[in-house]
Amino acid sequence: MTMPLPQHLFAGLRVLDLTRVMSGPYCTAMLADLGAEVIKIEMPGFGEESRHFAPHVNGESTYFALLNRGKKSVTVNLKSSDGIALVRDLARQSDVLVENFRPGVMDRLGLGPTTLQADNPRLIVASISGFGQSGPFADWPAFDLVIQAMSGLMSVTGERGGSATAVGESIADVATGMFAAWGIAAALYDRERTGVGRRLEVAMLDSVFSMLLTGLSRRLFTDQPIRRVGSRHPETYPVDSFATQNGDIVLVGFSDAIFRRIGEVIDQPGLADDPRFKTNADRNAHEEELRALIAAWAAKHTREQALSKLREADIPAAPVWSFDDLIESGQVEARGLLQAGSNRKLGDIRLVQQPVQFIGSERIAGMVVPTLGENTEAVLTERLGLDAARLASLRKAKVI
Repeated sequence: MTMPLPQHLFAGLRVLDLTRVMSGPYCTAMLADLGAEVIKIEMPGFGEESRHFAPHVNGESTYFALLNRGKKSVTVNLKSSDGIALVRDLARQSDVLVENFRPGVMDRLGLGPTTLQADNPRLIVASISGFGQSGPFADWPAFDLVIQAMSGLMSVTGERGGSATAVGESIADVATGMFAAWGIAAALYDRERTGVGRRLEVAMLDSVFSMLLTGLSRRLFTDQPIRRVGSRHPETYPVDSFATQNGDIVLVGFSDAIFRRIGEVIDQPGLADDPRFKTNADRNAHEEELRALIAAWAAKHTREQALSKLREADIPAAPVWSFDDLIESGQVEARGLLQAGSNRKLGDIRLVQQPVQFIGSERIAGMVVPTLGENTEAVLTERLGLDAARLASLRKAKVI
């Protein structure tokens, strides 16, 4: 007889979250999205750093809200021995612990992976850091901009001849959180076979470096310089953005066949046979002339007209949209990308969950973003069996 599958893939999984700011919280939010119970440890009074990041609405950080959906907030003072003991007790009952302190901090706190896995051999310990637990930069502080700058990502981002530019979102943090969640899922699968938890570490620099495949394909295998080229693709042309009468569009001419169709659409039917543009190498060598021809055509049309003609010819093309454009397009709603949530101070809010859709498993609706310490008493009572007197003494001693 076939057993029914759980509605949510990580239902019954308990995650102890000692992360802050973005990379770690993004990882644990992805686990919460699939039904894991995520217990977030925060310092009493101050809370996790990102609670103080703008924008704020009704005194609550909406940045924090998007990253900490579906978690339980438990305030524990990690500077006290009693607080460390509470976290260690919670780790004994957890499946996964995720932390993103600087290397060495967990050991100094008495919560190093050797100690925790001696208490609980099935515990998976995931450590996220800027540069990893080893290497010449291991002790350096890391933020998203630091990693974008050092990884090479900034060096290939920006207009040709202009300054290196950061990507317009904290891509290093987000990518690292995703890799960490992937690593945890792999470790959970391994534990099913071995019965033993693993330790894994994820570095922000490693994560971004591993994603720079186009630049690395040139750096590792050719002697050609890596270029900063703006919106165009660094190897294939025409893959670029163009201005119309009422907004920009992008088109993707990644093959000879598509380029031939581009020539027909822009009223240059012999373009693909022009010796300057016959191959991708030719088109790159004569980029300025080719770009001028396409730009002149685009400038004569509205965005809607240009996109209609390109799509009729089966040429990949799209408008350059704002957040509002996408949210109002109907696509976000159709895909269920915005889900209802709540917070005691913000009221009813919209949250963005991880994007993978598991057939037969619905997204978790009504996720709660916890206010600081909202779940402290409930978790310590239910998980550790502490009574009211013990909770009162811990509170008096400022442990919780």
